[in-house]
Amino acid sequence: MLDYQLELSLHEDGYAAVCGVDEAGRGPLCGPVVAAACILPDGLVLEGLNDSKKLTAKKRDRLFDLIRENAIAYCIAEASVEEIDQLNILEADLLAMRRAIDGLAVKADFALIDGNVARDFQIPARAVVHGDAISPNIAAASILAKVTRDRQCEELDRLYPQYGIAKHKGYGTKAHMDALREFGPSPIHRKKFIRFLENDT
Repeated sequence: MLDYQLELSLHEDGYAAVCGVDEAGRGPLCGPVVAAACILPDGLVLEGLNDSKKLTAKKRDRLFDLIRENAIAYCIAEASVEEIDQLNILEADLLAMRRAIDGLAVKADFALIDGNVARDFQIPARAVVHGDAISPNIAAASILAKVTRDRQCEELDRLYPQYGIAKHKGYGTKAHMDALREFGPSPIHRKKFIRFLENDT
């Protein structure tokens, strides 16, 4: 259930500014991974706020604007395709999250991280499995990251229309993999994610 219990318990422990953090684009074959950090006013109710994956694109777009209008602070950051290839997707994911936290106009003193890994942050942090269905701040961050990543995919589709990125958002669908086999990879493809091409030769 989505409520502020986690945030309120941390306030009782002395933390003043608790942010939620989530990412989008961890699994696709191309494009950056996007992370967002968000601090909502305690008790703020945004109608329809939920895990971004459970919402329609139209609802996500509406909430994207509402979150930005009502948040105490938010920041959207990313790790590039080059950084994903140089590190690995988990480390690039964490890097994007750290950048999002660091970019908050109101500095957070505790971070709730969606998932099961929370390490190497400059402030205390806690991993929350399925956090985007528990914490409003994580849910808000998930929407900020997802909408931003989807909009990036639409732009990448305009630059590289042969791959159909706007439709599959970069995931390894049959259509995407067939296009990679036909046209070869582009500069926005993650080298570590398309090694299946090597097995085709």
